[in-house]
Amino acid sequence: MAPEAHPGTPVHGVTEAGDLVQIEYDLWSEVAGKTELLDTTHEEVAQKADVPKSEGRTWGPRPHQIGGDYFPTGIENALVGLKVGDEVEREFAPGDAFGERDPKLIELFSMREIERLPEMRREGAHLDLGTVLTIEGRRGRVVSMTAARVRVDFNPPFAGRKVRGTFKILERIVDPVAQVRAVLELQYGRSSEFHVEHHDKSITLKLPDRSKFDIAWMAAKPRVVDRLRTHLHPQTIRIVEEYETPAAEKKDEPSPPAASTDQKEPASPLGSPSKAEGTKASGASKGGSKAASKGPVRSPSDA
Repeated sequence: MAPEAHPGTPVHGVTEAGDLVQIEYDLWSEVAGKTELLDTTHEEVAQKADVPKSEGRTWGPRPHQIGGDYFPTGIENALVGLKVGDEVEREFAPGDAFGERDPKLIELFSMREIERLPEMRREGAHLDLGTVLTIEGRRGRVVSMTAARVRVDFNPPFAGRKVRGTFKILERIVDPVAQVRAVLELQYGRSSEFHVEHHDKSITLKLPDRSKFDIAWMAAKPRVVDRLRTHLHPQTIRIVEEYETPAAEKKDEPSPPAASTDQKEPASPLGSPSKAEGTKASGASKGGSKAASKGPVRSPSDA
């Protein structure tokens, strides 16, 4: 059964800013007469371009917020008003994509300054063309170097390039649970690992184990909460973390020592004779009785 759409939200039609959708796309850049694949949802396209698959990467349609901040603003604006189900191709000038290159963002540093950077003092650090460095909070790529000088480009990686893209909006995401997972995927990732519940005006998220101590989740959580409020307008959002205490291991109790056959019996309590002593006493008593019976019993008067 298809999910029930919210009133006034058609599943088909044209996209509007803020819509959550499932999208397929291929994004290419053009520079110096060469074409380079920037991103794609199609595995076969990535294979033809010899793009290696990164760890955790999956292929296929992705959730996307129309007019959001995943693509550069010019590309996001071009997705507003597309018909759901249609595939379109668009071209973007550098200014509408990743921006024009700014020569002022290419700076020269001494080799001594570069060698003092924390990332260059780590074991196995290597400096080469294309190495990404963080200098005073800015990330840049090494574009040239000599024995004494290093030139670093702080422009965005694809600045100055024309961009061409094909886009297909497959459907709007209107089911509440699917919307929650779309927000999680856009703001954090690993949405399939979360347990999600939606009841009336309440949303419950149960964290997977790997997210409980993940700094990336701690940073993404405020954005997730904000986007859930925007798209679903819940009264309450519960984020649940459960920690199970492992059961204590039971230690094997030592078995009692086997009784020795030649062990002496303990003395009876209260000074009463033991069996052996009782037996001796009984024997003595019998012997005394026999000895006494041999002679006549004399009374004191006989003496």
